Amino acid sequence: MVGLVLGQEGWLYRLFLLFHIICAIVGFGSVIFNGLYAMESQKRPGPAGRAVSEANFAVSMIAEKFIYAVPVFGIALVLSSKSQFSFSTTWVWLSLVLYVVALGLSHSIVLPGAKRINALLLEMESAQPQGGPPPQVAQVQAIGKKLGGTSAVLHLLLIVMLVLMIWKPGS
Repeated sequence: MVGLVLGQEGWLYRLFLLFHIICAIVGFGSVIFNGLYAMESQKRPGPAGRAVSEANFAVSMIAEKFIYAVPVFGIALVLSSKSQFSFSTTWVWLSLVLYVVALGLSHSIVLPGAKRINALLLEMESAQPQGGPPPQVAQVQAIGKKLGGTSAVLHLLLIVMLVLMIWKPGS
């Protein structure tokens, strides 16, 4: 009976795997194109560009909940694998470490940067027109450059985590 529930052939393991994959697709899939949304926002000055940026941020905040659930179901997979996987296995612990690094980058650079860009876009709308571009433009561009570099690192980390989970080195 335990074999029907636990282990890679068990229904509980497969249920956790399904949730793990769904959360990864919804979470990471929702944020993978944030840079494209930023480019579209820049093409639309004023309220239209800010609307694109704010909508992207709102969707990213929903995606974040699914991204938080990815390791929860990953840990459940290890626990329900009937000792076929353990937390001392290289690909398991390394995937968790890389996930924590990615979360740290997201919370220290990406999320505050996106919030700041939205605030600067709002400031530009309410500012009195002056000769030349508003001072916020340079700030938005600098933050955008930093976000672009960080996003590239996050995409690379995601690819490395996927490689670890597919090829399972150290198993």
